[in-house]
Amino acid sequence: MSRPTLDVHTDHGQQAIEPDRAERSAPLSDVLRRHGLPLNTRCGQRMLCDGCVVELSGGQVVSIHGGGPIEPIAGIPRSIRACEHRMDGEHAAAIRIPHRSMLAYEPHVVADFRSNVPRADDPLVQCVRLSAAEARDESSLPASINEHAPHPLPTRVDFHDPPDYWENSPESDPRDRQATLEHRVDHWAITRLSTTAPTQRLGAAIDIGTTTVAVLLVELATGKVLAKAADFNQQMLLGDDVVTRITLCANDPAMRTRLQDAVARRTIAPLLTEVLTSAGADAHSLATIVVAANTTMLHLLAGVDPSPLGVAPFTAPFLDHRLLDAHAIIGPPVPAGIGMHLLPSAAAYIGADLTGGTLASGLAYDAGPSLLVDVGTNGEIILRHGDRLLGCATAAGPAFEGAGLSCGIRAGHGAIGHLRIDPITWAVQSDIIRTDAQSDDLRPAGLCGSAYIDFLGEGRRSGLLSAAGRFNRDAAGVNGDRFVAWRNGKESGFLIARGQGNRPLVVTEVDVAHLLPAKAAIAAGVLILLRRAGLQPSDIQRIYLAGGFGTHMSAPHAIACGLLPGFTAQQIQTVGNTSLAGAYLSLLDSTALREIARISRSIDIIELNLDPDFEDCYIDQMALPDPACPPPQPHNPPPGGGWFF
Repeated sequence: MSRPTLDVHTDHGQQAIEPDRAERSAPLSDVLRRHGLPLNTRCGQRMLCDGCVVELSGGQVVSIHGGGPIEPIAGIPRSIRACEHRMDGEHAAAIRIPHRSMLAYEPHVVADFRSNVPRADDPLVQCVRLSAAEARDESSLPASINEHAPHPLPTRVDFHDPPDYWENSPESDPRDRQATLEHRVDHWAITRLSTTAPTQRLGAAIDIGTTTVAVLLVELATGKVLAKAADFNQQMLLGDDVVTRITLCANDPAMRTRLQDAVARRTIAPLLTEVLTSAGADAHSLATIVVAANTTMLHLLAGVDPSPLGVAPFTAPFLDHRLLDAHAIIGPPVPAGIGMHLLPSAAAYIGADLTGGTLASGLAYDAGPSLLVDVGTNGEIILRHGDRLLGCATAAGPAFEGAGLSCGIRAGHGAIGHLRIDPITWAVQSDIIRTDAQSDDLRPAGLCGSAYIDFLGEGRRSGLLSAAGRFNRDAAGVNGDRFVAWRNGKESGFLIARGQGNRPLVVTEVDVAHLLPAKAAIAAGVLILLRRAGLQPSDIQRIYLAGGFGTHMSAPHAIACGLLPGFTAQQIQTVGNTSLAGAYLSLLDSTALREIARISRSIDIIELNLDPDFEDCYIDQMALPDPACPPPQPHNPPPGGGWFF
């Protein structure tokens, strides 16, 4: 007897799954994940969001909570959460997965950044021209190289071991030689001597985020970015967040290898192939790689057990600059013998993404007092005051990525990125993210984090929201049809827009209750750092707002909702992906790498859970501030100098 099939339809085609007996008792979301169709289970399958909604178009399923069979009604598909339904015994079923419910939903990744510091032309791999006589004199070769190098080399020059760099040419050959040097952790190594210089030397700068990975292919001689690419971090298929991945490794040592493979061979390798192909470059022209990431991602890339990062006292197995064999970890297209530099971190939750960003944003040299704020699942904050650098990390949770919210999705094609609320009628005007220029009639798929920040700010300003985040349903002059039934009439939500099939996209009071702790965590972290330094928000000269979320977030709305409490829009400068900027600078300037190492050692880490004022401050920041401020203007990144890519 054949197994009952689960027919799955997506925008990319059809797939017939034959679940085994155990899978027929598991939630549909688990079955789909095992067969390569992971869903957007952003709430951890706790049935708190609609990220995994699918359309039941045929056959029948049952709720995992019990009850009778669920079928389409009169041939009309029914929307169900895959995490709370399973197959019904020996009965087949047919479902359609909307694009927004796929975990592979196209990401909107920031690979652009502003670098506020100059750089030297001193790449991690470079060539020095020597006479034939100088090249033959092995005893004085390091001194000769130092003499002819474009910049004085501050560390020693050694031979690469084993010495396999000599070109097969007669010792009497009178031609000059090109010595190839590679920067090691504490010295320069001679890796090749040739009568001809390499035609092109390329480097890759990589930012590994918990959710996404961005890659730049860079010409080392000029600093020109030849190509860029980004994609989801395939570790997401095993665990959505840092804590989950740490726990996986703690419970099963084999998960360390699986997570390393997911980011190295299934994420970075395809992205490197993509940028090399886009640039029309040969893989053998790739000379070096620099990686910036949070501390956990660096451990997983290196294949080092991150379990100590998950338990007090949160001690990282390594924080220093590391040089690894890129080919051994990533495999093709990386050629053999290529070094991969991991930038140094400062602490378990202040990683190389922040130390690199402290350099690239200019915070390290800012007269200050100034802040670097990277808002995400973990909010990381660095304060410069005088000669001091103070840093902290605060767990904002995944709400800003749409997790646990009724219509929340990650930023991507079809997501509502920004919105405005009319203060009289409460009508909503929304801006939809479009990555396809041909999608003029695009219907929104959901709201991403920047739209929720707008909603909090606009909702408070318009009188829709009270200080506690409750809807003012009885306010005068309000259109009653702005509230629609939600969750089968059990609650109502404020209507933002209508998506495909006229599906309402709403924000509920429960959504607001999830957002307020997230914004309070960031706000409290900022205020505690300021208190430690004896400062007020008005004392801050500049806030460098970093990361993809920070780049697209409306700074005025972030202030209006209390995410950045007491600041003004004039204090804020968006700097983009400063983690990638740190990797880019280090690739082209070896002194930048040493500066990041110095920065990592100089940050004084503040453990917020040990601060006696943090809890009270956090509770205070749960409220939405008084709306007695001027209405926020549409979000526009501030102008200014620096480099953009």
